[in-house]
Amino acid sequence: MYRIHVDAARSIVEVTLGGLMSVAEVDTYIADLKQEFIAHGLRDYAMIIDVCACPIQPQEMIRRMGEHMATMPKARALAVVTGSSLARMQIRRLFTQSYARIVATPADARAWVVSGTEPLT
Repeated sequence: MYRIHVDAARSIVEVTLGGLMSVAEVDTYIADLKQEFIAHGLRDYAMIIDVCACPIQPQEMIRRMGEHMATMPKARALAVVTGSSLARMQIRRLFTQSYARIVATPADARAWVVSGTEPLT
């Protein structure tokens, strides 16, 4: 399950991911995400990804997500909101970019992508 919301005025893409995702669902999610980029003419954007409702994902899904991420346009800032510490460890392997932060709350995520405020965690 996923939800994509675009704040076009601020060029912020907000994604909520939930549940176990199959490789096919990841493919569909990325295709839909790319369509949102096109529909909103996003080039310079920031992104918030909330994975609090995601359990640890299968390795094939993580591999596929990594493959897709390599094809995405670079964000100016990226924040990933995590719940469990196990999910946080899995997310750290995917998001190693210097402009990415792993945060505990949606407020921390917004502070990072809007104003560059470093998260406390």
